Amino acid sequence: MTTDLVDGVDQRLKYFTYIPANVYPEVALGVYFIVGTILVILGVRTRAQRWVHILSGTAYAEALGYVFRTVCVTKTTFGMYVLMTLFLLLPPNAIALFNYKTIGEIIRTNNDRVGAQNKSKWRFWLKPKFVNWFYFSSDVFSILMQGAGGGMMTSYSTRNTGKSIVLVGLIVQLFFFACFLVTSVYVWRKPEYLVYQAPRDRSQAAAKRKIMINITATTILLYIRSIYRVAEFADGYGGKIYSAEWAFYVFDTIIVFVAFMVYIIFYIGPNFPQRKAASTTAAATTTTTTMGEPQEEEKSESSAQLVNHNNNNNYYYTS
Repeated sequence: MTTDLVDGVDQRLKYFTYIPANVYPEVALGVYFIVGTILVILGVRTRAQRWVHILSGTAYAEALGYVFRTVCVTKTTFGMYVLMTLFLLLPPNAIALFNYKTIGEIIRTNNDRVGAQNKSKWRFWLKPKFVNWFYFSSDVFSILMQGAGGGMMTSYSTRNTGKSIVLVGLIVQLFFFACFLVTSVYVWRKPEYLVYQAPRDRSQAAAKRKIMINITATTILLYIRSIYRVAEFADGYGGKIYSAEWAFYVFDTIIVFVAFMVYIIFYIGPNFPQRKAASTTAAATTTTTTMGEPQEEEKSESSAQLVNHNNNNNYYYTS
């Protein structure tokens, strides 16, 4: 192994405060690359909407972060350490963005029907635009704060300022995670919020339960990771938490990996099919009526809506 010395100082100790292990980054790199590939295959096979591929992109970004960490194990430079820090700190924020988009889609596709049944539509925190842009903006703000602070922490002169900025970004993220969980639980408990029933779902209720377990479990896992990150940065550079490599792999690497496993096991891509694919499925369903005669489907000029054909609880998107 190459000795990473500059002016007699091991650069790994300068940046990490410890000598990073040589095997774990390679394992994590391989695992996240496989996870990303599985998610790409699932997305293509189920003809899921494009935004579902946020997950595979996030997994590949995580893998790239461990590429940089693998390099840093033997030769740590300022630029490589900055890239490693950013690619391991920021990508999980995209997982939160995926969850926000999922709940936003459920609310959007049910908005008109739910509004006709009760006044929930007029609650500002249940409006589709508010859910999408409020949480999306909070996620972007948190990413920018963490990215700026993470970059500043790699320099001795701005390390304390960078730590404070990252802490603010993480605390903001924790607050919005809590708000999002409240919104998610509300949508889960209200039976009027329906989802598309994929072919393999036993019932419409089972489809919704699968999606909400997915969202709730992964948001809680991200919450745990963010608490660890807050404690790490609050403890400071060189602190016990920052200097404990095992804590990073347990509360970051493994936690994020478990979140991806939840996404794979309870894959929700089939519940958010592309508009064309959903319309094709709907047309096939329409032609099998009790009278044996096809019924002409009325197409709405508005954006995608959730429709129930023949009272079979098989809701789908139409454009």
